[in-house]
Amino acid sequence: MDLVFKALADPTRRGMLDSLRRQDGQTLGMLCAGLAMARQSATQHLQVLQDANLVTVVRRGRERLHYLNPVPIHDLQRRWIAAYEEPRLRILDAVRQSAEGHAMTTETPDAIPTYVYVTYIKATAEQVWHALTDADLTAAYWGHANVSDWQVGSTWEHRRADGSGIVDETGTVLEVDPPRRLVFTFGGEATVTFTVESDQDIVRLTVTHERLATQEDLDAISLGWPAVLANLKSLLETGSPLPQEPWKMPASTTT
Repeated sequence: MDLVFKALADPTRRGMLDSLRRQDGQTLGMLCAGLAMARQSATQHLQVLQDANLVTVVRRGRERLHYLNPVPIHDLQRRWIAAYEEPRLRILDAVRQSAEGHAMTTETPDAIPTYVYVTYIKATAEQVWHALTDADLTAAYWGHANVSDWQVGSTWEHRRADGSGIVDETGTVLEVDPPRRLVFTFGGEATVTFTVESDQDIVRLTVTHERLATQEDLDAISLGWPAVLANLKSLLETGSPLPQEPWKMPASTTT
């Protein structure tokens, strides 16, 4: 919380968050275009935001794309705004609007939607990697077994775990770097990238779903990924997935 408050205390950093709220997935150059400061100064501000987990960086080729991570804003809202409703905390409203969901979405210049989600798990990188690639474990928290030998060029199948053997999605494994990075195609041209980063007793797991065909696809996976990864987190931290399948939970009617 101290790092989040420190990050939000500076108007330049709040402006960066507002900019990412309007257009997520910006490069450093894009962010600097709206700031009257040198790139070095902007980089220092971004590092403060990253340290507070308010901004996540995703590499795409040589580019570093910056995404707003609304989870710490949710924590502030629950701890300070919802509990006390202090008017003087209205300074957080500009970024709180982005915290309606636990995800970051953007559109690439060719209008192909991209989805990014970040979660933190009390586990080792090896445990998370095993959970991502083991067919039995994926069946336990996903409702589908991800079946593959996980070699570059191999196929993978998203096979129902109800015993029917029905395969709902297939793809090709593109990159394998255990336990850090896994990339595969998903349902045609779309690609999914898992990035696993460990620090002492926790792992930061980032999933990036790119080149989605339609807005409807983006809307669907925006509901699906948080549910699947919440189930994964529960399995690794408690030994059991959530008591009900979270993707079957009715959509919130809160406005």
